[in-house]
Amino acid sequence: MTIQVRSPLHDQESIEIPAAVANLSKPFNGSVSSGKGDEYSIKNNIIDLINVEKSYTLAQSTNHWKITASVYEDLWRKRSLTLLTGEDFPIEKEKELLLEWVKPRAGGVYMDVGCSTALYSRLLKKAEPKSVQVAIDFSKAMLLEARLKAEADETDIYFIRADAREMPFFANTFDGVVMGGTLNELTDELKVLFECHRVLKENGNMFMMHLIKADHWAGRLLQESAEWGGIKFWTVDESNELFARAGFVAEEQITKGIVCFSKLKSI
Repeated sequence: MTIQVRSPLHDQESIEIPAAVANLSKPFNGSVSSGKGDEYSIKNNIIDLINVEKSYTLAQSTNHWKITASVYEDLWRKRSLTLLTGEDFPIEKEKELLLEWVKPRAGGVYMDVGCSTALYSRLLKKAEPKSVQVAIDFSKAMLLEARLKAEADETDIYFIRADAREMPFFANTFDGVVMGGTLNELTDELKVLFECHRVLKENGNMFMMHLIKADHWAGRLLQESAEWGGIKFWTVDESNELFARAGFVAEEQITKGIVCFSKLKSI
């Protein structure tokens, strides 16, 4: 199916993205434009909707590096939860929780925010091939790596380069929104959460995985060092307060070590 996005320059103008863009078995290059004439390039199936580059923290800047993108999932992401929870936590376990809470359905439209290599989008698409998956990130390097992995997985996904603080989507677009680990790296986390709430349908839910403040002094010392690079941490209560300010309530929540999983619903 085709999807419609909102013009980054003209809020009321829509841009139609052809279904062929999500067919990753065939390279798609070209451009799309709104009725006002603003035009956006599509290279190798990735739509670029960022007009002006913004400043980034050190943590965010590393996501633009090709080497980071190439090793992120296989060397870090698949092992990170075991390290951070302090127990055996394979990616399969995270997948089970993702699918249980999101419950992707045929015809449903879902967005992966700050997708990195689009792990969540790929898992959701595999679970329900007739769902529509949209993955957004500001990093070209991550999106290129995500596109390679999605093609290898034979999962068709719309890849969009966009700023999550100004999502190029109309209100009530998505049946579900997912975010894995991105919240800690955001410079304006409340604005991004507001945007997630805006584009989510009334009965939709948001799957969130993020890191919380460590209890032990050694863990806190490491986290304080990470904060210099732009990484933020909250307690569970502080996280829920942040979610509430954006219009969400944690319907279900699981914490293991410094990892927190939340199923968020609109208040």
